[in-house]
Amino acid sequence: MMDSLVRTENSMAPQPMMGVRNLHNYIYCPRLFYYQWVENIFQENADTVEGSYIHRNVDRPSRLDDLNEIDLPEGSAIKSLRLDSETLGIVGVIDIVEGGPEGAVLIDYKKGSSRRDEKGERMAKEPDAMQVVAQAMLLAEHGIAVKEAFIYYAADKRRVPVDISSGCVDVCREKIAEAKAIAVCGKCPPPLINDARCLYCSVYPICLPAESEYWKNHGDEACEVKRAPRPDNDDGEVLIVQTPGAQIGLKGGEVVVSVKGEEIRKLPAHQLRAVYLYGAVQVTAHASHSFLEQGTDVSFFAPSGRFLGLLRGLPTSGTDARRGQYRLFDQPEICLKIAREMIRAKIHNQRTMLMRNGEPDKNVLDQMLKLRDKTVEAEELTKLLGLEGMAAALYFENFKCMLKPKDDYSFDFSSRNRRPPKDPVNALLSMGYSMLCKELTGVCHTAGLDPFIGVMHRPHYGRPALALDIMEEFRPLIADSVAISLINRGEVVKSDFLVSAAGVFLNEQGRRAFWEAYSRRMDTEIIHPQFEYKMPYRRMLEVQARQMWRFVRGEAVGYTGFTTR
Repeated sequence: MMDSLVRTENSMAPQPMMGVRNLHNYIYCPRLFYYQWVENIFQENADTVEGSYIHRNVDRPSRLDDLNEIDLPEGSAIKSLRLDSETLGIVGVIDIVEGGPEGAVLIDYKKGSSRRDEKGERMAKEPDAMQVVAQAMLLAEHGIAVKEAFIYYAADKRRVPVDISSGCVDVCREKIAEAKAIAVCGKCPPPLINDARCLYCSVYPICLPAESEYWKNHGDEACEVKRAPRPDNDDGEVLIVQTPGAQIGLKGGEVVVSVKGEEIRKLPAHQLRAVYLYGAVQVTAHASHSFLEQGTDVSFFAPSGRFLGLLRGLPTSGTDARRGQYRLFDQPEICLKIAREMIRAKIHNQRTMLMRNGEPDKNVLDQMLKLRDKTVEAEELTKLLGLEGMAAALYFENFKCMLKPKDDYSFDFSSRNRRPPKDPVNALLSMGYSMLCKELTGVCHTAGLDPFIGVMHRPHYGRPALALDIMEEFRPLIADSVAISLINRGEVVKSDFLVSAAGVFLNEQGRRAFWEAYSRRMDTEIIHPQFEYKMPYRRMLEVQARQMWRFVRGEAVGYTGFTTR
């Protein structure tokens, strides 16, 4: 669908039908319309959930003998009638159409309240009214003359009349044409600025209107951002299954975990936010289909904790960002520009971690400060990576000063090692990096980015390069912090590790301790360095990905790495 939408108006490819709901979005906010129809971005919030509840009765379609010959005698009613029109190029669902003595009566249900005119009389809101006019036009196309139209506002508990005269019909045709022209041009409309409508919009956490203006104007101080984006609707449980031979199935709307035929856990499918599977755990086809339909990500890990892959449904947004990403990330100067910021932020955060948690030599901190500042002068990616390597060597040489174990088990640390980790500290670090990679791979998918095309980590089969790139600035703040916290709090001990010829790994009990610390860290609120509002690390990952999303779409002039004080 997206290919036909992003081509020029001269394209002969047919456009898909535009929903009357999309027309409503266009009149409310052209940017919202573009996100939902062109980019296929839709977010639930309290308002949309409540709206679905209000519609629960009228969303049960009436049975009809013949959809092509709709009979509507006086006193009859049809619910949830879906109609389309090739002539108008729109499709919509009419909540209720009733047969009256002088013609049909159209009724649309809305969650909120009506507005008042200058005389104090109740009247329909413009987007709501225009949606009803479009529905009346659809009915007329199918031979049903609408005599009257109303919107039932649930908050007011009353019907409000809607003008469906020829003048309103002409305006509606113009609005349909305007909306389709925006979709065809392939350029997302600018955000509303300081507009109250944004506060009630379901895609506000994605649109980020004030932040978008800030990024577009390269940190213009006039673009003041103080209000944190509302979090997405990410309530719900995370199901972690690591018992070898366990099976996850679905029964009666519940996710069931069983081992050797014995059910060990049940929980409603709609309450799940994510599923993490370690080792030999099976998922039935029925459960997989449910997870895909519900948008529940299923992440697969090796028993050692290495991230293997992700099961998720179709992309949540269109191709605009990906096309820009492929074009821009093929230009070395663009990649270097972004990579400088990522490495600058990473070295800054490593230095901050040493100052917060240890007592390193002042000379070490001074050297890291110089390396951080040199990143902006690097003229080649190889030189930039050389600076990163020198900073990493200093950081890990002094990593031990941040460790103050409470258990007598040795948590000695001399250097970073991996594939496999050879000591408990490296096992914790590897687990943290694996989880962070998984988190950002999912975030990139959600933001409409290709996680496998990056600026520093080169494309390689199975390597989420962009996720690893964005991850650099968060490694010390999240993964390293989790490892330090687990050791210094005494939350992991000798018995939590499995030492073998294949390396050192967390066992089942150790992974439980890791998950508690990791979740605690991801829920920790921090202050955004540019916008000064607070939000959890989990949301901060998405804000950074959304900044990158805007850059590759041409809506931001650059990328600013995340740093903490």
